[in-house]
Amino acid sequence: MNDLTKPQLDLPVATDARTSVYTRRVAFGLLTLLVIGTGIRILLNSQEASALQEYTAKTLERTVLITKAKPGDLQRNLALPTTLRGNTEAVIYARTAGYLTAWHKGIGDQVNKGDLLATIDAPEQEQELAQARAQREQIDARLELTQQTLARWETLNQRQTAISQQDLDEKRSLVRQGKADLAANSANVKRLEQLQSYRRIQAPFTGIITRRSVEVGDLIAAGGKELFAITQTDPLRLTIWVPQAFADDLKTGSQVTVNLSEQPGAKLKATIDRIAGGIDPTTRARQVDLVLPNPKAKLLPGAYAEINIQLSSGIKALVAPAAVLIVTDQTQRVAVVDKDKHIFYRTVKLGRDLGRDVEILDGITADDTLIVSPSDQLVEGDLVKTKEWQPMATGTAPPKKENAKNNAEDKTEAKPEDKPKVK
Repeated sequence: MNDLTKPQLDLPVATDARTSVYTRRVAFGLLTLLVIGTGIRILLNSQEASALQEYTAKTLERTVLITKAKPGDLQRNLALPTTLRGNTEAVIYARTAGYLTAWHKGIGDQVNKGDLLATIDAPEQEQELAQARAQREQIDARLELTQQTLARWETLNQRQTAISQQDLDEKRSLVRQGKADLAANSANVKRLEQLQSYRRIQAPFTGIITRRSVEVGDLIAAGGKELFAITQTDPLRLTIWVPQAFADDLKTGSQVTVNLSEQPGAKLKATIDRIAGGIDPTTRARQVDLVLPNPKAKLLPGAYAEINIQLSSGIKALVAPAAVLIVTDQTQRVAVVDKDKHIFYRTVKLGRDLGRDVEILDGITADDTLIVSPSDQLVEGDLVKTKEWQPMATGTAPPKKENAKNNAEDKTEAKPEDKPKVK
């Protein structure tokens, strides 16, 4: 009986062993699935984080316009207003009083030096001259008598005749007085004769009459009313005032361009004749005189003109668009992009302001890449995209609206369908 029941006792033990093995296998499988799931999740999270980081960086990346400074001397055009005037100009006044009897030259007439322009009648001066000449004859007659009397007294004195020395000295004094009176009267006669010659108004130099201000019968006062104005039209003379910043760039003998509104296509050349030796402390400018040939008298004195002077800067500076500057209270800076497309700022020292361009004396090199119209939102170290800046042909300022548009596009949030999806 005991032998029959023993196999029945071993059956439950074998079943428990198989159940334990199966349980361990299931547990191991579940653990393996858990580990694999965890790894897959970690990998997916890493890929999603990397994609999100790349997308964020791409979204925050800005596009900027770049340019480079140009080395070398800069040609500048300095335009200054001026007025054409004659090489020699004179306003003629009368030196004597009287009535204008005739004028012989009018406006527009060419005259040579010494030509008669007008005549003045002064009868009072003729009477004064006649009276002065008569007085000279009287003084001359008295002088001749005193000289004869003195000669007789000198003869008597040599013969040791009883005459007083006082009487002899008086005779000698009368002769000296007579000579002095004659000299004074002769000078008065010459003065009146000179005034009489002034009644003939003559041209002081060769030129053209530009004004005539008298008519026949006008009462003329000495130095009072203007009679004529004469201008020498070949060559013409121009005067300009050059600002202090450009005063050292001019040289005597160099040529400049003269533009006239009446002759827009003509390029007239004037020569620098004289340069002032100093700067006017009131205007802070230097006077420059120029000579413009006018052989056929086509150019009229008094016309408005504009002088264009080409100046070459002697300063070894870099020339960059003015739009690259970032001006604060007392500092001028520029934004520079390095080879890794990162932004950093540099303080620069400026030279002369040339309008669209500026001279930069220190702070950058010709190899540096500068940002045109940098945005206020750019931070040092930011990563940016670059686009070459093309100056507008019209000479206007760089297109700030384009940068604003780019910044607006950079700030726009991406739509859900644009975000990368992790599968």
